[in-house]
Amino acid sequence: MSRIAVLPGDGIGSEVIEQGLRVLSVVAPDLTYEHFDLGADRYLRDGTTLPEDVLQRFRNEFDAVYLGAFGDPRVPNNEHAKEILLGMRFRLDLYINFRPCKLLDDRYCPLRGKGRKEVNFVVFRENTEGMYTGIGGQFKRDSEDEIAIEQEINTRKGVERILRAAFDYARAHGKKRVCMSDKANAMRHGHELWQRVYKLVAKDYPEIQASHLYVDVAAMKMVQTPEAFDVIVTNNLFGDILTDLGSALIGGLGLAASANINPGVAAMFEPVHGSAPDIAGKNLANPLAAMLTASLMLEHLGRKDAAFRVEEAVRRCLEDGAVTRELGGNLGTTAAGDAVLARL
Repeated sequence: MSRIAVLPGDGIGSEVIEQGLRVLSVVAPDLTYEHFDLGADRYLRDGTTLPEDVLQRFRNEFDAVYLGAFGDPRVPNNEHAKEILLGMRFRLDLYINFRPCKLLDDRYCPLRGKGRKEVNFVVFRENTEGMYTGIGGQFKRDSEDEIAIEQEINTRKGVERILRAAFDYARAHGKKRVCMSDKANAMRHGHELWQRVYKLVAKDYPEIQASHLYVDVAAMKMVQTPEAFDVIVTNNLFGDILTDLGSALIGGLGLAASANINPGVAAMFEPVHGSAPDIAGKNLANPLAAMLTASLMLEHLGRKDAAFRVEEAVRRCLEDGAVTRELGGNLGTTAAGDAVLARL
C-alpha cells in the first residue's frame, strides 16, 4: 500500500487535484492519502510555509507528494510558493525534474505535418542547481548605479547524476538517443563542465547515441524536427524554458505533467500550469494535466497498468473533444473529470 501526501495549494490547484483524486480512486483504490494545509491561506493566517517536521514526514512516511499549484496575488512576490516548492526540491534533493512531451492527439499539435509519431520525447531538467539557487545580490539598490548579480552553480556531482539519470532512463525504456543541451560557447566555465562530464558518462552507454545542441539550436529543432529527440537533458534554467516549449507542442500547459524525483525519496508530482487565480472557483480549469501527473505518479510507484489506463482515458477524451474550453471543448472542470471517469 502506498501513502500519498496531498497538497492542493492555491487557486485552481484544489479543483484539478480533486479530479485527479477521483481518477486515482478508480484505478488504484488501495492508495491512502493525507491532505496538508499548506498554501497562501495558511501563510496569510499564521505565516507557515513548509515546517521542518512536515518535510521530515514527507521524507519518512510517504511514497509520493501530489501537488496542485502555488501562487496567490495576496502574497507579495509569492514568498510562500517559493519556500514550499523550492523547499521541497532543494531540501529533499529532488534533483530530477522529469517532463514528458508526448502528444496524445494530432489535432492539438501546432506544427504542420507533425503528429503523435513525431512528438514523443522526454526532458530531464537538473532541478537543484543552475540559476535557481538564489545566490547573488544587489548593490546600490534603487539608484542609477544599481548592480544585480545572479550566479549559476554547477557541481560535478549535480551534473553527473542528472546525466546518468537521463541515460539510465533511455536504457530502461529502449530509447536510442540522448541529447545534452547547454550554452558552452557563451558560458564557458560552468557549461564546459557539462561538456566534459557528458562525454565521460556517454562512454558508459555505448548503445545509446549521444548528441549535443546549444540551447538556442535545440529550441529551433524542437519546432522544426521534434522527431529528432528521444531524451533531452539540460540544466535548470534551460530545462524550464525547453519544457514549456515542449508543452506547447502537445496542446498547452493544460496537458503538461511533471515529476520531481530523487530515487529513494518521496517524489513530488505536479501539473505545471500554475494556480491561475483569475479562473479559480469558476469551474473553468482544465484537470487533464493533473490526471496525467497522476499517471506519472502511478508509473513511478510501479503501477504501470493503472498509469496506462489514466493516460488512455485522457487520450480518448481528447480524441472525442470531451475537453475544456481552451482545448476547443465546452466542458467545465468537473464535467471534464466525469468524461475521463466514463472512459475508464
